[in-house]
Amino acid sequence: MKRKYAFGEEVRVSRAIRNDGTMPGYRRGDLLVRRGSTGFVREQGTFLMDKVIYQIHFPDCGLIVGCREQELLPLSEPWHAGQFQYGDTVACRHALAIGDNIVVAAGEQGHITATGQGEDADSYTVTFSGRWFQVPASAMILLETPL
Repeated sequence: MKRKYAFGEEVRVSRAIRNDGTMPGYRRGDLLVRRGSTGFVREQGTFLMDKVIYQIHFPDCGLIVGCREQELLPLSEPWHAGQFQYGDTVACRHALAIGDNIVVAAGEQGHITATGQGEDADSYTVTFSGRWFQVPASAMILLETPL
């Protein structure tokens, strides 16, 4: 099985890494590393004899996390992270309306359910009070404190 990344190589995670229950001291589902974060390969191994797992040290948050090969990108690959990622808690900067009806009040909290929407990937699908809306990044602020 050929390894894609070498010891000491700096890599970027392509998706948010959340606790799957194997990280002590964190609840299942807790955000460990935000997508776009970079870290360094410390070790490599296999899981179930066919999946390559890399032990990545993320110096910015001080964590060492196991990542699957498909979750990693070489640092040389272009990257546009956007402001928000799946699962982030956000609030509206101002009221959102459809026609003359206000459907989301200013300050209302919601959750990002899809990222990278629109021509410039600057729009997000957000759930507010059980309804989904397509919202530009400029209309929201991040409430969840990244690790």
